[in-house]
Amino acid sequence: MTGSRGELRSFGVDLFDRWTALWNGDVALAFQIMAADFTLHYAQANTEIVDGVRTPEAMAALVTRWHDIRPGIRFSAEGEPAVDLEWSDGGPHGRVARPYLAVFVDSSRQTIARSGIDMLSVQGGRIAEVWSVSSGAAGRTFYREGHDASR
Repeated sequence: MTGSRGELRSFGVDLFDRWTALWNGDVALAFQIMAADFTLHYAQANTEIVDGVRTPEAMAALVTRWHDIRPGIRFSAEGEPAVDLEWSDGGPHGRVARPYLAVFVDSSRQTIARSGIDMLSVQGGRIAEVWSVSSGAAGRTFYREGHDASR
């Protein structure tokens, strides 16, 4: 990678896609995309569990536990990503943000869909900090069903 705008944008979109895949259960990605020491900021209710997560090992355990709590939950990127990266000190640095959709089946067998936004702080090509806000238990999705969120 030379750090051209196009390459940095592609890197940022791919990093967010891998972040999403991590949350979908590919826990090996924690060791590839997370910094050795990072910080998570989650504003959703009942997410205090993430406050102490600081290492790739702890991240992998968090995702595994999350899937134990909500079996079958699936995350997908929605909408256009905002990528603000620059090449510095041999790697991408900056921020990547994108809306996401989380879908799961609750205990009454109702399909629940909630939107959120994750902003990833990138240092040296790895995720060093995350800010995450979702619509929460009483929330909704950003986009109407059938809406093309990529526009």
